[in-house]
Amino acid sequence: MSHDRGQDDGVDLRAVDEDGYAAWTRACHRGFLRSAITDEDLALSPSVLEMVPGRVLGAYDGDRCVGTFRTFSRELTAPGGGLLTACAVSSVTVTATHRRRGLLGRMMARELPAARDRGEAVAILIAAEYPIYGRFGFGPATWTTEWTVDVPRTGLGRYEPPRGGRVDLAEAAEVRAAGPALHDRFRRSVPGAISRDARWWQVNTGEIQPPIRQWRDPFYALYRDDSGRVDGLLVYTVEDIWEGKLPQCPLTVRHALAATPEAERALWHYALSVDWTAKLHTGPRPPDDVLPLLLGDPRAAQVTTHGDYMWLRVLDVPAALRARSYGTTGSLVLRIHDEAGIAGGRYELNASTEPGASEVRTTTRDADLAMDVRELAALYLGDESVVRLATLGRIEELTPGAAARADLLTRTSRRPWCPDMF
Repeated sequence: MSHDRGQDDGVDLRAVDEDGYAAWTRACHRGFLRSAITDEDLALSPSVLEMVPGRVLGAYDGDRCVGTFRTFSRELTAPGGGLLTACAVSSVTVTATHRRRGLLGRMMARELPAARDRGEAVAILIAAEYPIYGRFGFGPATWTTEWTVDVPRTGLGRYEPPRGGRVDLAEAAEVRAAGPALHDRFRRSVPGAISRDARWWQVNTGEIQPPIRQWRDPFYALYRDDSGRVDGLLVYTVEDIWEGKLPQCPLTVRHALAATPEAERALWHYALSVDWTAKLHTGPRPPDDVLPLLLGDPRAAQVTTHGDYMWLRVLDVPAALRARSYGTTGSLVLRIHDEAGIAGGRYELNASTEPGASEVRTTTRDADLAMDVRELAALYLGDESVVRLATLGRIEELTPGAAARADLLTRTSRRPWCPDMF
């Protein structure tokens, strides 16, 4: 077991083993303001130690766990369809009694260089609070939007089966069989999407039911093309609510995947035609989702949530920049500041329109743009504008016109999106 003791506070950082797992889990629950977890719950819940051996970290004040942190590897899709290994950061908590002591900084300082040494070019996380992670080099790389649709106002008329394919209700076992291949096709075309393991499909179809989650069986709908290939999946629940003998019955989408435009259109049209449904809640969707424009009256879809979602931190600049493609060819020299000393330096990018084909190397040439590593993170998946950040003073344009040229290289035609919580 490895230890890291702070100079003044007497708090140990250590890799969690089976003996410390119960205390770690209870500390994690406290940090997320969840109800206490019992010994019976722990016995039923699969151990994260089995899923991420050696990558579960705890901060201990004596025998009491006061901070939690874990990481695991996921494959991240970069613009153009390139794939790179990412360090997914999760279960980050510091107990309220031990805040402002630098515990999160120590856990980051221990784990991020280790991730880079494992060959994970970037780190990713879902930020609960915006102000926390910028100081560790993370920047918001994807955003998410949720809509509530007033179904009677959509103007779609009576439901008609799709042409060239079909929508079928399915059972959970069918989803576990067909879902992984569908998701693999889907994620390779969506910058910001990440891989899912077999356990994700077991948990999200009810085969495994962790005691901390209240499971309710949803409905599953699959879209198949003319050949019978599954091109889309819709998972949803409906509440049985009536007022004055009139059905209200809101429908909530848990997950929606579409590998083709035909599947996307067909599944939304199906969802909006489910009997008795007056409101449809989309759940998290990409901020430029096509759903409102599928409606006869796009105003029937009202934004109910919009905000940053997946944050990213570049750990290996050459590997990250090579993994993605660019909107055109061109050359830029970037000066990256990284207070943690992980990814800083001056890099020359000779961009290619093909993922993996760009040349990136350290250089002594004069830089065209200078920025902190967190700004590079916000730009990496193509969602942010170099010109906008330069206007804010967060990027320094050292060569006239370099910000506009960089935008032509880095921006994407559709906004990146991460559908998963982790």
